[in-house]
Formats: sequence, C-alpha cells, structure tokens
Amino acid sequence: MDAEGLESFRDFVDSRSSALLKTAVLLCGGDRHAGEDLLQNALVKAAGRWQRIDEPEAYVRQVLYRQQVSRWRLKWPRREVSVAEPPEPPGSDEPGADTAAAAELRLVIRQALSRLTARQRTVLVLRYFEDLPEADVARLLGCSVGTVRSTTHRSLARLRQLAPELAALGLAEAERFDAHDCSPVEVRP
Repeated sequence: MDAEGLESFRDFVDSRSSALLKTAVLLCGGDRHAGEDLLQNALVKAAGRWQRIDEPEAYVRQVLYRQQVSRWRLKWPRREVSVAEPPEPPGSDEPGADTAAAAELRLVIRQALSRLTARQRTVLVLRYFEDLPEADVARLLGCSVGTVRSTTHRSLARLRQLAPELAALGLAEAERFDAHDCSPVEVRP
C-alpha cells in the first residue's frame, strides 16, 4: 500500500471504527472483546485490498457479517461464559453519562441478545440495528428471504421470552408491520 492509500485507510479507521465496533459488539452478543477481534480481523482484510475497494464501509461491514456467519457455522463453536451480572461500562460515573434507566435498558438488551443463538442475533442486528431489508439480509447471510423472516420471528419471540420488559420499548410492535408497505397486520398473541 502506498503512502496515500495508507493515509486514506487511517482516516477511514479513525472516522468509522466506533460505528463499526458497535455493530461488531452487537453481532458478538455484547462481548466487547470478541467484537474488537471481529472488527480487527475485518480491518486487516480490508487493508490488504484497500486500493481495490470502492466502498470501504460496505466492504468492512460485509466482512464483519460473513466472519460472524462463519463463526456460527463452525463444527465446534466456542462456549460462551455466562456471568450473573454484567460489569458496569467504564466512565458511567462521569458527568454526561446516560441515565440509569437508559443504561439498564442497554444491559437488558445486551443480556437478552447474548442468550440468543449467533444466527438469531446476527439476523436481528442486520434487520433492526443496521435497518437492512430482508432481501439484503438474505443475500449477506447466503440464505433465503423466508429463512430470514422465520429466524426474525423466532428471534423476536425468544427475546420477548427472555426479557419481557422489552415490550415497553415497542420491540413487539416490529412484527406488526409488513416489511414492504409498513401497514399494520394482525398479530396473534
């Protein structure tokens, strides 16, 4: 990589790494260290092809998704370590930190996501955090749109079961709208 390419890569990492890290952490079920590893591997792959990449962020995001898919397709997946309570995020006592309710909500969501399978978590992150349409999620994950729909439905049902307090957020409302025209549809209890 020449000096100009190296500088543009550094600028990209400086400007976009925090947003990409958020996605990577969500894909890893809230495990920040695994998310950092996932992002670092994606950036290493991007650095090797930097001169040939037209849309760097799209490329890095796709590498993130595909690496996560590869992780949950492994024959011997890594065992997750469960802890009774998640640690407090650094700097939560600083002025300007989120309110206690917002912090608790993030922890509840993170805990609930970490208890889903990697496939369920990935589909939910792509559909609701990244706001991708079902067809794009299916293309990224190499599956059918029907698989994305059924996985989304089962994942949301599992989230409701794991964290009923999320219903107050309106996560249950996500299924009430048709993905194509956003008109309300009947939802069975």
